[in-house]
Amino acid sequence: MGMTHKQITLFIAFVVFSGGICGIVAGAFVALTSDLPQIQSLENYKPAAVTRIFSADGVLLAELFSEKRDPVPLQTVPDALKAAIIATEDRNFYQHSGVDVRGVLRAIVRNIWAGEYAEGASTISQQLAKTLFLTPKKTLARKIKEAFLAFQLERRYTKDEILELYLNQIYFGSGAYGVESASRAFFGKSVKDLSLSECALIAGMPKAPSRYSPLVNLSLAKQRRDTVLRQMKETGIINEEQYQQSIKDSIDLSNREQRTVKAPYFVDYVRQALESIIGATKLYKEGFIVHTTLRYRLQSAAQAAVANGLSDLEKRMRQRRMKTVRPQAALVALDILTGGIVAMVGGRDYYESPYNRAIHARRQPGSAFKPIVYALAIERGFPQHRMILDAPVVFRGGREAEDWRPENFSKTYKGEITLRHALAVSENIPAVRLIEMLGVDSVAQFAHSLGIRSQLQQNLTLALGTSEVSLLNLTEAYAVFANKGLWIEPFGISEIVDRTGRIVWRARPKKKIVMSRAAAAIMTNMLQAVINEGTGKKARNIGGQIAGKTGTTNDFRDALFVGYTPAIAAGVWVGQDSYVSLGSAETGARAALPIWIEFMKTVIEDAPVQYFDIPDDVVSLRIDPVTGLLTQASSDNGVVALFKKGTEPDR
Repeated sequence: MGMTHKQITLFIAFVVFSGGICGIVAGAFVALTSDLPQIQSLENYKPAAVTRIFSADGVLLAELFSEKRDPVPLQTVPDALKAAIIATEDRNFYQHSGVDVRGVLRAIVRNIWAGEYAEGASTISQQLAKTLFLTPKKTLARKIKEAFLAFQLERRYTKDEILELYLNQIYFGSGAYGVESASRAFFGKSVKDLSLSECALIAGMPKAPSRYSPLVNLSLAKQRRDTVLRQMKETGIINEEQYQQSIKDSIDLSNREQRTVKAPYFVDYVRQALESIIGATKLYKEGFIVHTTLRYRLQSAAQAAVANGLSDLEKRMRQRRMKTVRPQAALVALDILTGGIVAMVGGRDYYESPYNRAIHARRQPGSAFKPIVYALAIERGFPQHRMILDAPVVFRGGREAEDWRPENFSKTYKGEITLRHALAVSENIPAVRLIEMLGVDSVAQFAHSLGIRSQLQQNLTLALGTSEVSLLNLTEAYAVFANKGLWIEPFGISEIVDRTGRIVWRARPKKKIVMSRAAAAIMTNMLQAVINEGTGKKARNIGGQIAGKTGTTNDFRDALFVGYTPAIAAGVWVGQDSYVSLGSAETGARAALPIWIEFMKTVIEDAPVQYFDIPDDVVSLRIDPVTGLLTQASSDNGVVALFKKGTEPDR
């Protein structure tokens, strides 16, 4: 029987309408899935690459990454952890086809009712899809994409394969991705060795990893663990006895993975430089090999020296029954020829206080600043046997427009003495007289040329180290004396190599000749006198050629020693962050020099015999260090002193 005209019209309309609906549905499907990634990319999935930082002697100092993953096969994961994950995240995991349809419909209704995307119902497959391929933005469209992708995952992989991928990729908090990384981060052991209560704690993390991490909030982590244990009991995974025993277990984080970063203050310094050079995004995701200037043997020696020095100091402070017994120390060492940082300790414990006192702290150097004043005098042609008066003096308007009466530390005065002896025994009055002769502005400008970057006071007290400087800057200034008058800007990164082996960056430190080679040699000779004839006598017997200067500030708040061999310059600071006193008699010679000596013993052991530079336009003569007069070779009180030709004593 033929169709009537009306029936034909209705049929055509139905076909058109159905086609339209199908087209809309198909269009929506294409729109939603067109930008879904190819499922095959899952097999080739790689987390962000790791940037590795190495010392100059090949020791791995640290790894920088945005995500930490240690994949393990499913059979390695305890049954209790697998069961706990399923009980808390997706109880119907082995029954559904990737999506909990009822849960999704319920969520859609609630979200429509709420007028915005507010709730999700994610299976393990959906969570895996979201983690691997989709942005974290919460929208209904993304939820539908997530469902499509979960179906694809279920078609391509078995349930166990999906569970294995999930367990190795999901975020568990505190930078740990995957159960193995989480286990090592929280408990310091492999996932295969976890107890039942530890499995429950880790299983509870994915819901809110940043909130429930035991490293963030221990009490919340325990509450969440007990909730998981209760769910395991309710689903028959564990019995009442296991449940009661497990909720009594304490959360033991004492076996956490040992801190793997070596030289953490230096690594932090390098990391900041790397972020500036190549950018944070590339640094943490693309993976580079970073070669640094640090020598790990010297770094280890520096860390041990600081620890031992602080331990001895604390014992003395406790004997004085001081209230504040938490001194800090810093050490930085430079390769004199290259300017590279070979060791850096920024405090007693980076994990207790990451503040780098070798770089960022500005403290008064005390008498450790005096060599800069004397170096300018030598550069200007003053011979080291020149006499200067060590006697009480009043400087009119010498300090903040008021009369100033500087005093020697010893409160005694020696009368006329040589510049050499005045520096060796660290008398204050000669240093102040000298800066008055040279001009405060000239000394400040000279200090800046040597590497001092902080603002310097424009008055005579500058000679006594009242202007705050960083330990690194002070040490680089001393390195100029050892390096023939050449200043080199310190640096920590020598080169950066990408994953293909291509060098993408190489250090080119700034260099500048800032004083004559002859003046640098004479200054070194005078700083040798500090060791052999003055305040640095404790260092006399460590062997090799060494030079340096002590520094102590008012009320024994800061103790310093900065010095060098022909190869390495090192500075040590000891003090308290609160600026309170270390205690009576805790001078640079007592509190800082022993740390420097212990460190320098390793430096000297590692280096062949080396000698300080003596250029052709310099002569060496034997003089009496106090009177400046020439002495016979057989004289007991004679010392070998260097002079620019034409300025040497003639009698």
